[in-house]
Amino acid sequence: MTLRRGLMALAGLAVWALPRPALACAVCFGQSDSPMAWGVNMGIFLMLGVTGSVLAAFAAFFVYLMRRAQSAAVGDAPVRAGRYAVSATAAQEGTAQC
Repeated sequence: MTLRRGLMALAGLAVWALPRPALACAVCFGQSDSPMAWGVNMGIFLMLGVTGSVLAAFAAFFVYLMRRAQSAAVGDAPVRAGRYAVSATAAQEGTAQC
């Protein structure tokens, strides 16, 4: 228990000893129109774009799965028999195809 208290005290002292600029971002501490602030903003926008793209692709995949499941439940999905696509009603097992 004393080791844990010692580590907590050391972490608190390390945070307190940091210089003030290390605790602020480029936008908050420095000039808001500096190239560094512009770069930080563009990095944030890029990360938001990537996150939005991944979420949109994830949602589109589930929409695709729902549509495919509905299509299979209705029986509209073509069944592959060799090279040729055959409708689900024509490709029944055990019946002669004349």
